[in-house]
Amino acid sequence: MDQQWGALDALGFFGLLAIVVQYSARVAARDQAFMLADRALGLFPLVATLVMTEFNTSTLLAFSAVGYRAGPMALALPLVFLIGLGFYTVTVAKAWKQFNRLSVAELFARRYSANLGRFASLLLLAAMSGFSATYVKSLGLIFQPMAAGLPFPLISAALTGIVLLAILPGGLVSVVRADVISFCVTLVLLPTLLVVGTARSGALGGLAAAFPADQLTVAPLEQWAHPELSFRFVTSLIVLTCFTYIAAPWYGQKMFAAKDTRTAVTAVAISACLVFALYGSMVLAAAHLRVLEPHLADPQLAVPTMVLHWLPPAIRGVGMAVLFTAALTTLGGVWSAMAAMVAADFGSMRVRTVRAQRGLLAAFALVSWLGAVFLVDDILSRLILANVPVAGLAFALLAGFHWPRATTAAAWASTVVGIVWGAGAFLIVGEAGGYTWVWAIYGVPLIFATGIAVSLVSRAAPRE
Repeated sequence: MDQQWGALDALGFFGLLAIVVQYSARVAARDQAFMLADRALGLFPLVATLVMTEFNTSTLLAFSAVGYRAGPMALALPLVFLIGLGFYTVTVAKAWKQFNRLSVAELFARRYSANLGRFASLLLLAAMSGFSATYVKSLGLIFQPMAAGLPFPLISAALTGIVLLAILPGGLVSVVRADVISFCVTLVLLPTLLVVGTARSGALGGLAAAFPADQLTVAPLEQWAHPELSFRFVTSLIVLTCFTYIAAPWYGQKMFAAKDTRTAVTAVAISACLVFALYGSMVLAAAHLRVLEPHLADPQLAVPTMVLHWLPPAIRGVGMAVLFTAALTTLGGVWSAMAAMVAADFGSMRVRTVRAQRGLLAAFALVSWLGAVFLVDDILSRLILANVPVAGLAFALLAGFHWPRATTAAAWASTVVGIVWGAGAFLIVGEAGGYTWVWAIYGVPLIFATGIAVSLVSRAAPRE
């Protein structure tokens, strides 16, 4: 098959991109529509936007790279999302919709104190800046081979600009409408790649040859290891996902935008299963790619390699457009949540206008591009590290919803302990020492122990 980018591929790419941009170009003139889609999202658009917000190029490239190197056992990575989003469904999905504000940080301001609310908002904004920088980085990496000779900063700037232009007309309305189109195409494309890869590689026989069983040790369980995937790493990711996603502003904003509580809870539960299935299909497809092409120079490019090598002309252009729209919808969702947080937590009513929100979106796009160019090297490691500020809020958030005895002092203490512990684990233990295990397995219990202990010895927080 001709693997060079041709006219038919360009037609498929720009054709789907034009459909997404045109469908998402509905202009939102009212503030509530721009920031919260009028709080009227039904089940299907809510599922679509939740899935596509989570289904991003950073995680897709990182997980597929592990699938290429470690084989089917890398399904443990998408399992992280199934468990993490399941935890979100049970613990906070209903509570967030009942809270029904503009920013998740408003919970900390109303339940504890205005200062803690602003501090929480700053933490979440910092984390989302890190996330979005990794998304821009992965987007540039995907398309850099197609723009040989152009420097990465220029490629990533152009792609970031296209994403920004797509979401400026309608804010969250534009994001959701783009998500719906991308969701439908993604549900067809990714299983197709898995089917093609399975057929070409010899199915299970090919995988058994490429990933022999003696590569891993299975006893005792805590010593289960693989050169690319360890029991401790996966376990720590599950814990961190459970206790960071509950505070995710991009999920909170979508809960606020749901038409009712039942829709919000059901949508998250369905999304958890679909996110696992989509990432899982790509992990397995990447494992089959290892059978066919065992010497891929950069495993992070497994997905675009599959698209360009396994799909016919025009269709592979559509496939590359799907990868672009995955980044578009995720970035749009994160930037939209960030802009709404600034308006709710730091701005006057003038910051909530459509014009001011568009200015904030442009500013966050610039910050994301700068971070991608100057700060992000390894995608997965930086994606995980950006969760440090979020994990510290776990006790304050869950107690804010479910434990009236929690105090403002306890919320502050647990948050500070969580940040110091997470940052300290990274600086002292480091990536080579498996800092995520120390951070998650010891840090999360410490956060909750601190919050409970301080609550029991301090006066109850005033309720507004």
